[in-house]
Amino acid sequence: MIWTKPVDLEKLNNLPPNMASYIGIAFTGFTDNTLSARMPVDHRTHQPFGILHGGASVVLAETLGSVASLLLIDEQQFRAVGLEINANHLRPVKEGYVHGVCTPIHIGQKTHVWDIRISNEAGKPVCVSRLTVAIVPVYNLI
Repeated sequence: MIWTKPVDLEKLNNLPPNMASYIGIAFTGFTDNTLSARMPVDHRTHQPFGILHGGASVVLAETLGSVASLLLIDEQQFRAVGLEINANHLRPVKEGYVHGVCTPIHIGQKTHVWDIRISNEAGKPVCVSRLTVAIVPVYNLI
């Protein structure tokens, strides 16, 4: 198990209001080394042509990776902040939900790298993303 603190889905789903909560992202599960969430595909996450906006997929990916990093660090001393993200958008989605699963590639003292796979309700891949998270001392953010 990689998590250094208990994974409480209710607590994760009740974080202070943020971009993820505004578009309906909800954490749905975890294993010894994965964290999962889902996101609705609706008016909040559509682009003008009525399909899932690529940026919304990136928000889901960064939310998963950033929160996964949060579950590994001492929040009194450090913050997890996105350093780099990429995403390959593989197929359109018009409605329903997409589901993301975040898995570690590298967990170091100063960086974490996450693989995030987003799929549609039929389990077909929608987006593949990689997120690098910087682990920075709290005093660097003041």
